[in-house]
Amino acid sequence: MSGLLREARFLLRDRGALLWLALALLLSAAATGFGIAEVREQRATIAALLEEDARDRADAISKQEDWGGAAYAAFHLAYAPPSDFAFAALGQRDTAPWLHRVRMLALEGQIHEADTKNADFGLIGRFDFAFLAATIAPLLLILLLHDLRAGERVAGRHDLLVATAGSEARLWRPRAAVRFGGLALALLLPFWIGAGIEGAGLSKTLAASGLVIGGLAVWGLIVVAIGRLAAPAPVLLAALVGLWLALALLVPALSRAAIETAVPVPDGAEILMLQREAVNDAWDKPKAATMEPFLARHPEWRPLGEVAKPFEWKWYYAFQQVGDQQAEPIVTAYRKGRLARDAAAGWAALLSPAALVERGFERLAGTDTRAMIAYEDHVRTFHADLRAFHYPLFFRDPPYDPVVFEGLPRYRPLP
Repeated sequence: MSGLLREARFLLRDRGALLWLALALLLSAAATGFGIAEVREQRATIAALLEEDARDRADAISKQEDWGGAAYAAFHLAYAPPSDFAFAALGQRDTAPWLHRVRMLALEGQIHEADTKNADFGLIGRFDFAFLAATIAPLLLILLLHDLRAGERVAGRHDLLVATAGSEARLWRPRAAVRFGGLALALLLPFWIGAGIEGAGLSKTLAASGLVIGGLAVWGLIVVAIGRLAAPAPVLLAALVGLWLALALLVPALSRAAIETAVPVPDGAEILMLQREAVNDAWDKPKAATMEPFLARHPEWRPLGEVAKPFEWKWYYAFQQVGDQQAEPIVTAYRKGRLARDAAAGWAALLSPAALVERGFERLAGTDTRAMIAYEDHVRTFHADLRAFHYPLFFRDPPYDPVVFEGLPRYRPLP
């Protein structure tokens, strides 16, 4: 304990170390603040749209005179709200859609036409707490620890200090521990405050804190191992920064490029185009070419499946559904490909402490690839509920009564 107190006093007189710790505290506060601001903006967007959603739908339905027209005009808000921990790791929410306004039309085109305003963040990573803890914090640790031995050698005090302390371990371990602990505290203190503000669960907060400390510990061992070399501090710093560049930036980038090459995935635009072409082509095909594949999937409507008029709503929505059915193979390939890439990225992350920490944060925050795919699947389930509500109206065609739409399915987000 006396060694730790001694090194703490030394640290308070080391302006360079205090500068790095202050920078860590400032960056952590900024990253946490940016994350909280972003998730609050997303929640505000959802809340504002929810207020308009029911009003717009009721207004649209009130202007219609038949079941098909009402279904066509009505939009339904589907969304994935950010979790209470998303402020720390926005993850895939910057590159994958988390909000849709869906209709009874073919769904896959609606899912994959959604645009995101922050797609460029997928290349460099958003500056959130996860990015700070995974990528920037190791560099700060390197700056704090790289010259523990080399600096004393240059000053000519190394041998005397070791002799006075009795062993290298009694000298360097307290000094490294104080700096390591100071950096961890500077990083985690704003994060803990942010977690309290957002109401994040204690278990997730503790798990994330463990990820930060564990990631720093790995880098600490690397710094200590390199620091044992009898080389000047600038040489050690250059070597450690080069290693940081390799493990924190190059390895994730190269592994991502390798995975994308090894695991081909259809483009979302391909799904959109295929589904739209299938729907557009249906106008020129015989009615039976649409109704047969639809009724094969929905045999309960076969007794009412005949289309005798040039246009009937049941035929119109049947070819919307058949458009989705024709896109199913490529949609399945797209989904499986993304999951395969994510699994491969999980193995590749074992080569990069930074990638491992960031993936851990995204999993805790529910912002990883699996969470976004689960949201898309949930939208598909909701659309199936809409179809189950509307099909009896299209095929049986009872007298039009807009009061029936009070029983429309309501979207409920995944917990």
